[in-house]
Amino acid sequence: MNSRYLCLVYEEAKIDALPEREPAAIAIENLAYLAELEQSGHCVAAARLQPGETAATVRVRDGSVFISSDTGVETKERLAAFYLINAWDLNDAIRIAAKMPGARLGWIDVRPLEECDSG
Repeated sequence: MNSRYLCLVYEEAKIDALPEREPAAIAIENLAYLAELEQSGHCVAAARLQPGETAATVRVRDGSVFISSDTGVETKERLAAFYLINAWDLNDAIRIAAKMPGARLGWIDVRPLEECDSG
């Protein structure tokens, strides 16, 4: 495994309408899959994100910093979690992402990282 990919997990608003027990079952399934990824050496980092309302948006224009709580996007989807994974190539990363429980409740955006050369 020589490439890293960021898997952004987007959930559709319909997740809020799931039966009461289903989100807990999905959380357990996520933890089990995360453990599997960690054991196989694929997972570098992963976390569930707090709701967008807790975020800050930072913009710098003409040397001035602007901070807002508005993400600038009004959608029925939300960025819910991320996984930073190691994979052989994009096809391997897609295979890994397809097994993420979040793929059934929305979608996974799989992006290769552009490694920075510090030398």
